[in-house]
Amino acid sequence: MTNPTKSRRTPPKARRDRAEPRRSGWLWVSFLVPLVAIALLVIAGQGDPGASMEEGVAPGFDLPDTQGRTVSLDAILQQGDALLYFSMGVGCDGCFAQIPEAIEGLQARGLQLVPVMVDSATRVAAEASRFGITTPILIDGSREVSEAYGMLGVYGHSDRPSHSFALVHRDGTIGWVKHYSTMFVPLDQLLSDMGA
Repeated sequence: MTNPTKSRRTPPKARRDRAEPRRSGWLWVSFLVPLVAIALLVIAGQGDPGASMEEGVAPGFDLPDTQGRTVSLDAILQQGDALLYFSMGVGCDGCFAQIPEAIEGLQARGLQLVPVMVDSATRVAAEASRFGITTPILIDGSREVSEAYGMLGVYGHSDRPSHSFALVHRDGTIGWVKHYSTMFVPLDQLLSDMGA
């Protein structure tokens, strides 16, 4: 009489054959995960649309500010080189803390900081006062200026800038553009990155 338990057992080779596809599936996953991670890092590094403008002419603009005036790029450049600072704005405390941190250090080097935000003037002014900021902030409500400078779509922010800078020389040329993934850049790092 045949032992029913014995006849139902899977031979060792068949068990190995069945386990093999599972192992090779995990091998594919362990191979693909690092590749996907590398691809994402490369894409993030390419999220730098303003870099192509570094040797170009700065797009002109006329923007309202938080004090109710309209300010042109030409008027700004009459006072010297300007560092345009495009940021997320309302909701980002680091973006506002950046302004007083940078202004004094830049002014000592003959460079003016010009903050640009896309939120309404009322909301930006309210946040600015919370940080004791008296410097006017330009309002790019239509986002046209931010787009012209390549500041949208960086680090996943499609509708507003992230934390980006464009150095515009008195002659209207762009000398340097940099996008940061962090929402605050210490002055020493900013100056070092600009090669100041």
